[in-house]
Amino acid sequence: MDMRILAPTGALGAGFDTAALDRGVAAGPHVIACDAGSTDSGPAALGSGTPKLSAQAVIRDLRLLLKARDTLQVPLIIGSCGTSGRDDGVDWVAGLARTIAAENNLHFKLGLIYSDQPAERLQHLYDEGRIRPLANAPVIERKLFERSHTVAMMGVEPLQELLRDGYDVILAGRASDTALFAALPHLNGADPGLTWHMAKTIECGAACAIPPDANGLLVTLRDDHFDVTTLADGSRLTPRSVAAHTLYENADPFHIAEPSGTLDTTHATYEAADERTVRVRGSRYIEADGYTNKLEGAELVGYQTVIVGGVRDKVVIERLPELLPMAKKYFDAKILDVFDGRVDPDTIDINYRLYGTGTVLAGTEPTPLQPQELGVLITVTAPDQSTAHAISTFVAHASSHLPIPEYDGLVSTLAYPYSPPEMDRGPLYRFTLNHVATGVTPTELFRTTTEEV
Repeated sequence: MDMRILAPTGALGAGFDTAALDRGVAAGPHVIACDAGSTDSGPAALGSGTPKLSAQAVIRDLRLLLKARDTLQVPLIIGSCGTSGRDDGVDWVAGLARTIAAENNLHFKLGLIYSDQPAERLQHLYDEGRIRPLANAPVIERKLFERSHTVAMMGVEPLQELLRDGYDVILAGRASDTALFAALPHLNGADPGLTWHMAKTIECGAACAIPPDANGLLVTLRDDHFDVTTLADGSRLTPRSVAAHTLYENADPFHIAEPSGTLDTTHATYEAADERTVRVRGSRYIEADGYTNKLEGAELVGYQTVIVGGVRDKVVIERLPELLPMAKKYFDAKILDVFDGRVDPDTIDINYRLYGTGTVLAGTEPTPLQPQELGVLITVTAPDQSTAHAISTFVAHASSHLPIPEYDGLVSTLAYPYSPPEMDRGPLYRFTLNHVATGVTPTELFRTTTEEV
């Protein structure tokens, strides 16, 4: 076994150096694979269908990858298209690929894999007790599936079906990041432990390099080890930087779950082959008793207007924690008065985040902070945008003149950097699912279409 896998970047549209890509292409990889999505940026992409990265950025990267694939005549696999892996995200990237192909006289067999889940299917699984919560998952009920946009996360098997049939470009919906890189080696009989570990190592491109960047990595997978090499000028890999990536997005760096089993890196070893290359041995893969597909969902919860302010007055900073609950009571009464009872204050969320007092750690700051100044983020969330904006106008006004007992007369408590201070964010989404579908076959939750481009 001597298989080369090219991961040109950590995310389609993130950008990469053409010289780094050229080095990867010159090495003659057997497959190019690239992730295009994540839940890292929150639920908006899944809820709205709007990709995180711009069409211009995605087109730039996709054009280079399609040309590289054409030069090499090897498969190109892109997963979680459109950030969320929604069906319309797959169609969006497919449309870009067709345009690029027409402009550059490229020809390829295109396979599309869709991962949207209809509410009826999810309700059937729910009724049969085949939707199981993962750690810290929210409580769900049957009607949730009707208002939540849900995708299933595929493993290697839907990808392998298209690889077996000789498809050149595979654009997939929501996929395990690692499955994109493991699909072809796994299909060709590579050691599963090494295969899944190398896939985990390169899933984010050169994120495990020093310094981390958006460029790529090349893996050479052999029978008893794999070598991972950084491609960009001025970057290097160390055993520590490569080993550390097993902790990224995982609670346990030694046991990493996939749809078909668990990667066990307990006995893995890492050694520097040279400044740019690390050799890894000793990983193993434990097959699961049953197959599972992760489910991710998002729903619309309202519309939001935000206000950004700041304060440096020490007295105001000390008083804010006790003044803000009082302000909330005032705003509830104001809402009833202004809207003549047509808006229920319980449907409105007015939230203050005080940056400088432990907001990021959400009340678990190990030692009390004594800031010299505070950044204040106020969010007003309502069932519709016009109501959110209307309420935010008197929230902003009142928040700039909170009553400070130590001062006589009118006091300016918050300073706003923008005029007007109210900024409409638009729709707000929340994640609804962190669950798995159990008792499924590896491909039953996914649909595939093919075409000649």
